[in-house]
Amino acid sequence: MPLIGYARVSTEDQLPLPQSQALKSAGCAEIHEEQASGGNRARPVLARVLERIGKGDTLVVVRIDRLARSLSHLLEVIERLEAKGAFFRSIQDPIDTGSPQGKFTLQVLGAAAEFERALIRERTKAGLASARTKGRVGGNPGLRAKDPAALRKVRLARQDGYMERLNETAQDWVPHVRRLRPDLAWEDVVRIINGLLPESRRWTQSHLLRAVKAYVRDGFLSAEVLARAGRRETDDRLPAIVAAIKGADPDITLKAVCTRLEAMRERTPRGRTSWQPSSVNMLLERAEKLGLLG
Repeated sequence: MPLIGYARVSTEDQLPLPQSQALKSAGCAEIHEEQASGGNRARPVLARVLERIGKGDTLVVVRIDRLARSLSHLLEVIERLEAKGAFFRSIQDPIDTGSPQGKFTLQVLGAAAEFERALIRERTKAGLASARTKGRVGGNPGLRAKDPAALRKVRLARQDGYMERLNETAQDWVPHVRRLRPDLAWEDVVRIINGLLPESRRWTQSHLLRAVKAYVRDGFLSAEVLARAGRRETDDRLPAIVAAIKGADPDITLKAVCTRLEAMRERTPRGRTSWQPSSVNMLLERAEKLGLLG
């Protein structure tokens, strides 16, 4: 199994060399280095590693604190890896999700995290109840006074929470946006993405645009994806969509393309809702002539 190393140092005057040497000694042929604070939400190197890591790969760090800023963050990263069929290993900590012992340790950490969250909820409820009995209004006094520093702190916290939620779904939409934009209109990109997702995880065009703009702002996506889509002839739209589906999975069968188009609620050239392999094959031939396959 390929071992992929990740090394992080906090400040500009530190060097990731000792970590990289330890990762190399552990068998990592591929090592990614990043200079960023552990509490910094924008870590483009880590984001790219998590996006590119594949089934059977193992992400390796020297210590847990080099990867995550909190226990909940660590568990979120490991969940993303597990969703891809990948593993996680920390050299100096007893965590290796590819081993039974490491999985047990992870379960214990997960239980501890849930216990910690429950305690925080109970303390918060008790504090608010106590404040009400004394005639005080609970919450942040800076927010009640509309203090600019307090408002900015809350705004940044909400932004961090939003980016964390986006990262959990990045594998669903980032590769498609990177590949399809700006060649296809946003409406068609959303339909292609949603054709792969269950109802509960589907996107609206406005929500996808907001997510893309956030990723462009933080450097995870190129600004080119936000460029205006070129005007396409009406007869070329369906070939472009079929070519995009084929490009995402070159081994996909004609019947599977039919299923995807029906999931997207895309109508056939004759306006029907049920697709046939012959119609898909005709559109693929058209796409090839237009230079859309490649």
